[in-house]
Amino acid sequence: MNYNKKTKDSILYLESNARTYSRSIDKIITKGKLARVYDSSGNEYFDCLSCAGALALGHNNPIIQEKVIDFLKSDQLQQALDIMTPARINFIEQLYQILPASFAKHAKIQFCSPSGSDGVEAALKLFKIVTGRSSIFVFQGAYHGMTMGSLSMMGNLLPKQSIHGYTSDVHFLPFPYTYRNPFGVDTYDIEKISLNYLENLLTDPESGLTKPAMVLVETIQGEGGCIPASKEWLRGLREITERYDVPLVLDEIQCGCGRSGNMFAYEYSGIVPDAIILSKAIGGGYPLTVMLYHDKYDSWLPGSHTGTFRGNQIALVSGTATLAYLSQPSILENINKIGLLLKQKLQILQGKFDCIGEVRGQGLMIGVELIKPGIKENPLGHPANNKELAKSLKLACLENGLILETGGRNKSVIRFLPPLIITESDVNEIIYRFESALSKIWKN
Repeated sequence: MNYNKKTKDSILYLESNARTYSRSIDKIITKGKLARVYDSSGNEYFDCLSCAGALALGHNNPIIQEKVIDFLKSDQLQQALDIMTPARINFIEQLYQILPASFAKHAKIQFCSPSGSDGVEAALKLFKIVTGRSSIFVFQGAYHGMTMGSLSMMGNLLPKQSIHGYTSDVHFLPFPYTYRNPFGVDTYDIEKISLNYLENLLTDPESGLTKPAMVLVETIQGEGGCIPASKEWLRGLREITERYDVPLVLDEIQCGCGRSGNMFAYEYSGIVPDAIILSKAIGGGYPLTVMLYHDKYDSWLPGSHTGTFRGNQIALVSGTATLAYLSQPSILENINKIGLLLKQKLQILQGKFDCIGEVRGQGLMIGVELIKPGIKENPLGHPANNKELAKSLKLACLENGLILETGGRNKSVIRFLPPLIITESDVNEIIYRFESALSKIWKN
């Protein structure tokens, strides 16, 4: 078929006004291989979006292709509800092999409907059931999904406008975002104040808030701007929640499955959470979501959380192959090595361009925060966001053959989420295309 602009525009006209990525990636993408995709005119793009991190091994990776094709030819069930199948057994066995032993020995698994939002909904239900409590504690800057329950726990206000009927009794705590300090104090004190604030809420008889059913947190805030929680802060959070018998639930929908340089992003802290929510990369590019939780909370009644497509069979096959590949120590070592290289090269650019306020992240989940140099946003001294530059830079990068996405406060953070299989030469190409685009639109 001849995919031309007229065809594209006529199809887009039929789509919902809620569409997002196609507004900035104004191309017809016809094929992809590993970290590169190609449009209908044959132009090549380096993909640092990776379907919001879902394509951990890139586009059409032969490791995944071979397993999926063999499965499709095997006459195994394509859909099976939650009935046991070979694909399901293999996936569960592989997942439990790579879970940290301290968590795996008590872990139960709940297969959810395909989107990560449903994993958050499952946690919301389960921990309200088992604790008998109604309130939920989450953090500013969080992104937990787009269903009504998960949206209630969303920090970003834009998708919440003009909507009513959210899940009630959700309370937002300050996240220790050092670059935009929520307390207006020295960076050293941010984490201590954040933890003291939580402890006070749980102990003050006049805090105004009842004890929560769970504390939900992203180990690395993703859409919020690639903001890692430090190991010290996570340890403090775990200590407090354990002391007051509050379940700690980690949202690793985007940062899990190797993205951080660990198989699970929380591992660097040494804590043991009560539950983990996983999606995106865990399906190897196909839709899959699971919640893993301590067996002491397994108080579901049959049918308490169901869905026709939970445990998508193709996703189970591709997810098993992806987890097996990522579990190799040499692969995780390479993610750390390549991620550090990308981060260091971006930090060099920070020294050349005064519009780059901060470069941060872990593994291959890196954010570049763009600012208006010398301009303060508020009395707390936060640098002014440069969302206009971020938008222009994203479009300039696209024209330079580099697909990126924005996030963070006012969409002023350029986020790098490339496939986890990129090489040192790929990093050099990414930096070259990024710097070339930035040089065209920003002069110090």
